[in-house]
Amino acid sequence: MDSIMNLLTTLLIILIFAIVILLFVAWYMSYKNKQSNEEEKSAGAGTIGGKTKVAKEYTKKSIFQFMQFDKIEDNMIIQDDSKKYLMVVECEGINYDLMSQVEKTAVEAGFVQFLNTLRHPIQIYTQTRTINISDSITNYTDKIEETKKELEVKQATYSRLLRTENYNEKQAEALSRDIIRLKNLYEYGNDVVENIQKTSQNKNVLRKHYYIVIPYYSAELAGDLLDEEERKSMIFSELYTRAQSLIRTLSACSVKSRVLNSNELVELLYIAYNRDESDIYSVTKAIRAGYNELYATAPDVLDKKMKALDERIEKEALNLAMETINVVREEKERKVKKKEKNFEELVKKMATDMLKENQKYVGKEITEKAIKKIKGTEEGGEDNE
Repeated sequence: MDSIMNLLTTLLIILIFAIVILLFVAWYMSYKNKQSNEEEKSAGAGTIGGKTKVAKEYTKKSIFQFMQFDKIEDNMIIQDDSKKYLMVVECEGINYDLMSQVEKTAVEAGFVQFLNTLRHPIQIYTQTRTINISDSITNYTDKIEETKKELEVKQATYSRLLRTENYNEKQAEALSRDIIRLKNLYEYGNDVVENIQKTSQNKNVLRKHYYIVIPYYSAELAGDLLDEEERKSMIFSELYTRAQSLIRTLSACSVKSRVLNSNELVELLYIAYNRDESDIYSVTKAIRAGYNELYATAPDVLDKKMKALDERIEKEALNLAMETINVVREEKERKVKKKEKNFEELVKKMATDMLKENQKYVGKEITEKAIKKIKGTEEGGEDNE
């Protein structure tokens, strides 16, 4: 009776302890839910070190807030809150290798003059662009169609002229020459378009553009009492004077150059920030679409790196798989060659094993003689008794 009471008391204590634990767990879960609801209502408000910390509200911001320039105005790029101004001069390249020695000497002398006349810092910038020749091909095809229509009109006029009884031979001869000229032009145009499409298929046509960036700092202005318009006017005049001085000295090197306008500066920066998509969606299309602001569309650097790593892993994995297959194949080939080399020996060994296994059916004496015969043959001689 006492043992039963002790057992019931122990079970009761365990049950009470389990109920206490369950109540504590339920209270803790309700407390956490209540705390999370309060955090959601207060938009992430909390205290750290006795100071109230309010969660930041993230809003969409223009990409220009992250660019290294403020705006483009009056053919100038404005940076650092109107403290720095840039004007860009585009230069056309020359084929130095095809020049004569006299021309090369003149270019070198002109370049030395260009370096000696520099009185302010410059930056030389090279930009490689992908040329989209689809628009050029479309324009060329349209002109070919116009030539075709003109050719058909001339041919119809020539046919009507020949059907008349009294036609002018000089007029007919002139029409014939025009028809031949238009026909040759039409065939030549078709050949050009076809060849361009074949050569440019699955290939990127690249072209290098060369620029000289001329900076000017607003701190260089002498007058401190100038208003904003006067400051911009003086800065533009100074930059334009510097640019024209560079253009004149570059002309001595046979290098043609010009100052970029605001739209061309927009295109320059747009391509610099969107190298991968600029050939697909050009800045001209964006401006025609009426966009007030442009956004960078280039993929994230980490995404590019991840893609490159994936491609490298795939390539290395393929190489490893091919190498492993070749190793296994070589091992199999070695085994096959080894078995071919030891063919007779393996046949004799198997024959010997078969005789031993069937000794009780063949007989011991015959089996021993047969094995001895096989071994004697293996040694290169026969067992003569």
